[in-house]
Amino acid sequence: MTHPTINRLCQSLAEIAPLRLAEDWDNVGLLVGDRSAEIARVMTCLTLSTSVVDEAIAENADLVITHHPLPFKPISRITSDSITGNLLLRLIRSGTAVYSAHTAFDSAANGINQMWADRLGLCNVKPLVENDSELTTHASPGHKSTGLGAGRFGDLTDSITLGALAQRAATKVSAKFVRRVGSEDAFVSRVALACGSGGSFLMSAQRAGCHAMITGEATFHTCLEAQALGVSLVLLGHYQSERFAMELLAEQLSALFPELTIWPSRNEYDPIELV
Repeated sequence: MTHPTINRLCQSLAEIAPLRLAEDWDNVGLLVGDRSAEIARVMTCLTLSTSVVDEAIAENADLVITHHPLPFKPISRITSDSITGNLLLRLIRSGTAVYSAHTAFDSAANGINQMWADRLGLCNVKPLVENDSELTTHASPGHKSTGLGAGRFGDLTDSITLGALAQRAATKVSAKFVRRVGSEDAFVSRVALACGSGGSFLMSAQRAGCHAMITGEATFHTCLEAQALGVSLVLLGHYQSERFAMELLAEQLSALFPELTIWPSRNEYDPIELV
């Protein structure tokens, strides 16, 4: 049986999450590997940790699709002296390629933030920040939203309390814990969504008239700023706000490439635990 090449998978991933949607500071696309190499086994994950790399090598993964890029920042050398260098060396030695869409997947038309909007049943969903490249390329008199961009916001069908919203969001991803900023009894009808570390979207959420924002994590000072702006926060944890999407991506790719063995990492877990 002839298997697809890495480049064929890259093309499909770029259709799911167009790389032009990535933030300027991000590192996306094929980060390690030979585009012409054929592949049979693909693993998805949120982050390339030591345990996840162990699994990729033990399971003979030809390609790992990680949400968080490795490397993320430019590096001048790849040696075992650093954690990043050591992980990259191990993957390269095993012939395992690495792909990341990161913020492109966050912002895609059917990306992580849109998945959240769908799970919560929001109406009138729009990006918190519309993609600049889309505006530059397609803008014209009477321009309408492309539906592409960073974050999402929309309206609940009925107002609910912040406490109920927090529990609903946690249930959707089986989160073991959830934190909030704001009164548990405050009523919420317009909700912003920013997976991962979404503090930078706080002002956009406030300008959009959102009563609350669901995100993974936010700094202490962002929480204080949210209080001052009157925008409640639901903090699910970085892992819980994004990992589910990599599991869904594995299912989506399995449907597109039934000849491949594709699975979400079984070794990956949230490093933050309750005590």
